[in-house]
Amino acid sequence: MSVSTTLYNMPRLAGRLTAELIVRCPQQLNAVKDYELDLRGNKIAAIENMGSTENQFDSIDLSDNEIVKLEGFCHLKRLRVLLLNNNRIARIGEDVGGCLPSLETLVLTNNRLTNLADIDNLATLPELKHLSLLDNIIVKKPNYRLYVIHKLPNLKVLDFSRIKPKERAASVRVFGESVAPTAATSEPAPKKAKTFEPGEEMEAEKPAEEAPKKATGPTPEQLTAIKIAIANATTLEEVARLEKALKSGQMPDDKMDE
Repeated sequence: MSVSTTLYNMPRLAGRLTAELIVRCPQQLNAVKDYELDLRGNKIAAIENMGSTENQFDSIDLSDNEIVKLEGFCHLKRLRVLLLNNNRIARIGEDVGGCLPSLETLVLTNNRLTNLADIDNLATLPELKHLSLLDNIIVKKPNYRLYVIHKLPNLKVLDFSRIKPKERAASVRVFGESVAPTAATSEPAPKKAKTFEPGEEMEAEKPAEEAPKKATGPTPEQLTAIKIAIANATTLEEVARLEKALKSGQMPDDKMDE
């Protein structure tokens, strides 16, 4: 008896994505000629045992299940389309990009993503071009589209609406060019701490004492705080005040201590 026949005859575990379930579910060419695995409506609570797919599919449909976190994939280089409509996803795993290096389309319509930062780990998906977050609480957050565009600079279509050049320009004005500058500005700080020597104490203190006199504006950390505050602002008046501060380089009084 073959392995596939043995798996097919095994009793099914409710709510588990087992190798046996993967073998039993429909596998066919879809309307766009992608080889697709259909795992819809199986009450699956967690993604697991994906090695059983043997990296054979261009598309996997996990819609209408009960998945709470986007994680649990093995390395699936072939996978380009992942459908996760109507689940309970509230978190995205840190390793999603490493496991799905070729993923171009991700549909997360009607899930439970709430805060803008909830989608940050999607930035690890190098080929992601089409994303849907419709019917998640996150879409109601101020500057939602601008934030997603900022975090995912390669994205072309968001919520089935093509990203326009003016939206990219607005994203740059509010959040900066991309996430790369933030990572770069975070590296020098620990290097300064490592190279500090007692004999340089007086010389190192001078820039700190002179900084208020020079009024050079907020630090990189404070600029990041302003950007986050803009993303979470609840009124147009607050957004306008923070955007003005970002452009002028003057830190708002209520953000000086952050």
